[in-house]
Amino acid sequence: MSKENFTLIAQARDVQGKGASRRLRRLEALVPAIVYGGDKAPANITVPHKDLLKHLESEAFYSHIITLQIDGASELVILKDLQRHPARPVVLHADFLRVSATKKIHVNVPLHFINEESSKGVKTGGGIVSHSMTQLEVSCLPADLPEYIEVDFADVEVGEIIHISDLKLPAGVESVALAHGADHDLPVAAIHKPRGE
Repeated sequence: MSKENFTLIAQARDVQGKGASRRLRRLEALVPAIVYGGDKAPANITVPHKDLLKHLESEAFYSHIITLQIDGASELVILKDLQRHPARPVVLHADFLRVSATKKIHVNVPLHFINEESSKGVKTGGGIVSHSMTQLEVSCLPADLPEYIEVDFADVEVGEIIHISDLKLPAGVESVALAHGADHDLPVAAIHKPRGE
């Protein structure tokens, strides 16, 4: 888990609708957002666009517990969804999910592929690496949430496939796919022979 602490200052918002959201973004540089989950009712909030954009530069922000301070009261949340402008670097809307320290959460965690160039299959076998996944859905308590999961290619040969069950998950973290049974042990990455050989 990342040692970074992410805190966002937010304000409750009363106004709703497309027109109000556009005004917030254009005139006040605020991003409309919603906080839901837990035993509280969903709450409409706004967060400063520049603060959110700065946090989004860090990969850890997407799979990390965030402290959301809404009008002085703190809530622990994760970023569940994000809507971006298709052409400009503008966040249009954010969804935050409340988390409890004692309840497991389902989160997509990024995969980091290491030792690709120095793997046996690439270095001595002349193979080509292909990725089938870039993130993995995991289930864990908020305190155990990893920033990323490493996929190590060091000993992978040409023709070998890395499956979900081959990944070394941190303690307290389990794959949601594998919880459904062995037939959900999907391929993560592989080293193939170059075409034409």
